[in-house]
Amino acid sequence: MSYAIVLQFDGVSEDQYWAVNEALGIDRAFTTNLPEGLQVHTAGPVGDGGWLVSEVWRSKEAQETFMATRLGEALGGVGVPPPVQVLDTETVSFEIRD
Repeated sequence: MSYAIVLQFDGVSEDQYWAVNEALGIDRAFTTNLPEGLQVHTAGPVGDGGWLVSEVWRSKEAQETFMATRLGEALGGVGVPPPVQVLDTETVSFEIRD
């Protein structure tokens, strides 16, 4: 089973989103320094000044390792506040191919 997580941030801008990716060494084409175990990542603005991130990971452990070793420091370095809402679940996932 995969692990899915959705994080909602208030008061976070697109510039901050890209600054976190830059701090992680992830380019805008998402071809460099991607975290081990990340299968799907989507993100975009919500509401009035918020940001939503949705991800699917190979496992919960892979996501927690990324958070502990790379993401937490990058978020703090850019000044991104903790998410106001976190939803997560073990999930069945599959890839649709044309």
